[in-house]
Amino acid sequence: MEAWQSGLMQHPAKMLYLKGYRRFESSRLRNFKNTTMDLKLFYFFNNLAGQSRVFDVITVFFAEYSQYFLVALFLLLLYFSGYTKPEKLRVFWVTITSIIISRYVVTELIRFFYHRPRPFAAYQVRQLLSDGNWSFPSGHSAFFFALAAAIYLYNKKWGTGFFIAAILISASRVIAGVHYPSDILGGMFVGMFSAYIVFYLAEKKFGKI
Repeated sequence: MEAWQSGLMQHPAKMLYLKGYRRFESSRLRNFKNTTMDLKLFYFFNNLAGQSRVFDVITVFFAEYSQYFLVALFLLLLYFSGYTKPEKLRVFWVTITSIIISRYVVTELIRFFYHRPRPFAAYQVRQLLSDGNWSFPSGHSAFFFALAAAIYLYNKKWGTGFFIAAILISASRVIAGVHYPSDILGGMFVGMFSAYIVFYLAEKKFGKI
């Protein structure tokens, strides 16, 4: 028997510590394996940051500022569309209600009970932005996928464009280091589901456009 093994046999407390440490390491490795795909995807996107000044500026624009242009575009498209005034009001209120429910009700309710730290608070990342809220689900993703889904349910051509914008905005949040891919998927589900429910209730109450 080697000397270190003989020493452990003579000190039961050390043996208990070693067993406990091994159990801890085993549990930590299992937890890492459970999240490795999310982390791999996160780092795949996040490693794109810091490679080019121009790319970083574009990423920050999509992640933080494009939302204002997208909402303005929706309002302009709706205003100059061929819908009647009552139809415009229906599309507007269904879209706005979907956004409010998904982003400011469901997302905040989930965050109240589930506290997931931001990637930059838990790992070494290439951080382009900062955010003080919890990470899951993504509020931006919930907002823009609710917007895109509500619009798509009324106008597939417009909706397709807004879905592309929602994907770009959400991906930029991962690249910027403020969200995991699973945060984006969670927000996407919340946004699209909220939009469908609001649309369904509006159609049931007021009829189809």
